Amino acid sequence: MATKTLQIPTPDGQADAFAAFPDDGERHPGVLLYMDVFGLRPRLEEMARELAGHGYFVLVPHVYYRDGQAPLIDLPELIGDEDRPALFEQLMPFYVAHTTERALLDADAYLAFLTGRPEVAAGPVAVVGYCLGAVLAMRTAAAHPDRVAAVAGFHPGALITDAPDSPHLLAPKVTAEVHFGVAESDMTPEEFGGLNEILEAAGVRHTNEIYPGTVHGFTMADTSAFSPDGTRRHWDRLLSLLERTLTN
Repeated sequence: MATKTLQIPTPDGQADAFAAFPDDGERHPGVLLYMDVFGLRPRLEEMARELAGHGYFVLVPHVYYRDGQAPLIDLPELIGDEDRPALFEQLMPFYVAHTTERALLDADAYLAFLTGRPEVAAGPVAVVGYCLGAVLAMRTAAAHPDRVAAVAGFHPGALITDAPDSPHLLAPKVTAEVHFGVAESDMTPEEFGGLNEILEAAGVRHTNEIYPGTVHGFTMADTSAFSPDGTRRHWDRLLSLLERTLTN
């Protein structure tokens, strides 16, 4: 397994990023992996290496790069429930500043960089996101339907809101196959049903699930939300999706 720390040119500067990929000299399908709200850190790098071990080039950009290189704040080794209020207070300015306009500018840059890498095979890519990254994945897929074949979002952020740029309104522009792995605390059954109805009405192929016994953030082993069972289910669903869409 090879890993690299990279700099991605964007219209607003250089985004620092982590990449993991098989060290075999071959070209592999590309995966753009969007971070959760806590940012690029060892847990995200570990997940990128795990995914790369299955035959993918995985690029994880530091979304908050305009505010400095990662890490922007000090995180405890294990983020407990008692830590979250203070951490969110520090992170919220970065989160709010990452507008839809910025997200779309960055998506263009990230995809151009990913598909231009000599280690990445020709053809469409997948976009995977955690927490706020699930929203960014949906926006990226809608903006680049010809380049994104798969979208996966786990313990997603606000997919359905009253905002005029709510992610759910993008469904008609998405041609990728979609999987949202939703924690029990993320959506009510009614909200989950509404999400599926929106995707079905837009003709989007999807395999969404509410993962039993999980809370928001369940894939993140460096937080108290971590669920081993939920994370195993997440890997099963994600790898199946990528195999269907990128390797056939």
